[in-house]
Amino acid sequence: MKLWRFQEIAISRDVVPHALLGEAHAIEHAGRTITAMSAIDWDRPTRIPVVAEPARLPPGAGGALLNAIAERAARAGVPALRYAGPYPTPALYRALLRSFRASADEATFTCDVLDRALRLARDEVPVEFAPAPHHRVEHAHGHAELRDGLEAAVVGGTRFERGASVARLDGGVCSIWFGDATWAHIAELDTATGALVAGPHPPPRVDDPIVGRAFPPELRAALAELVAEVVPAPLAADARTVVSARPIVWADLGTRAARRGPTGFQVHAALWARVAPHGLSRLALALAEALAPVVTSAILAEVVLPLNA
Repeated sequence: MKLWRFQEIAISRDVVPHALLGEAHAIEHAGRTITAMSAIDWDRPTRIPVVAEPARLPPGAGGALLNAIAERAARAGVPALRYAGPYPTPALYRALLRSFRASADEATFTCDVLDRALRLARDEVPVEFAPAPHHRVEHAHGHAELRDGLEAAVVGGTRFERGASVARLDGGVCSIWFGDATWAHIAELDTATGALVAGPHPPPRVDDPIVGRAFPPELRAALAELVAEVVPAPLAADARTVVSARPIVWADLGTRAARRGPTGFQVHAALWARVAPHGLSRLALALAEALAPVVTSAILAEVVLPLNA
């Protein structure tokens, strides 16, 4: 059996039947099969593959796979690819933007995510992705992505991007922002080569008695309404329920704004320190923005995907 290798994963060239995907390639990691992806023409790919269980991929492997597909499509002269699967999620859209140019925005791509997941849709989402692969430069603590200059970097497990609200890449500087100010400078990269030239530096610890405190139910209920406005529209009702019902706790999360735990959510206490002095309405909006991605992931992992198991 011959394998294609991308970062830490290997993909079988053999096509095998799969209950969800139909014809598929097995994906291996550390010598064992972890999931599968829909079969594609590797010499001239014309579709974005569907990964049956993307959460099982090791960190960074999905992005490396998509970039390799973009490179192959570009070499073959394929003008654009489409996704024909049940999970057009915000996370997939953002991963695709690293290696493709999209013909529509995230809201358009994700507008039918719940319906498509529930019916295991295999028709194409009407959004075209033109191949625009990046050049990946490895360094001792992660990698950099060069395309139109230095566009993104992973340092110590944190992804920094241009224009991001929290983990920002400004020129070659990787920093964490809360509110309108820098919380921590983490690293610096050469903007021309992507080489790491300084860092990584650990973020400051949060020394505040609020760490460990839970949000009162009234605040969770108010946040639930705000989060429901930020997540993809089909997930709004579920987001409202999830945020209202689960505990939310202030925590020191290092370089992350929020995190999903086994029973609830955590948000970075630096948001309280930096944003609360500017008013509770601004704090509520910042909390909703921080929680929206992890709430979306929770709904897809716990509500949608089990229905298709």
